[in-house]
Amino acid sequence: MKAVELIGEQYPDAMVMEGFDNCIVGVCHGFGSEPVIAYDQAKVLLKHMNDGMTSEEAVEFFEFNQLGAYVGEGTPVFIERYDNGKED
Repeated sequence: MKAVELIGEQYPDAMVMEGFDNCIVGVCHGFGSEPVIAYDQAKVLLKHMNDGMTSEEAVEFFEFNQLGAYVGEGTPVFIERYDNGKED
């Protein structure tokens, strides 16, 4: 079963960005708020570039339409990784 399917079963109110399943890092939990899906920011930007955007276009689109979009409880969050996904 895919991660997005498992997350959907456990957290049905968490919003999913269509077409970005391979960019999911996990679920973010915070005191006083509902769990939300956490996406790898670098992977989201790379997907935009793979879909034909320049790096500048990808950043602008991401910042305005994804990072800058609040659509209520369950709005996804984005993680800026400093380890490039590698473990020590």
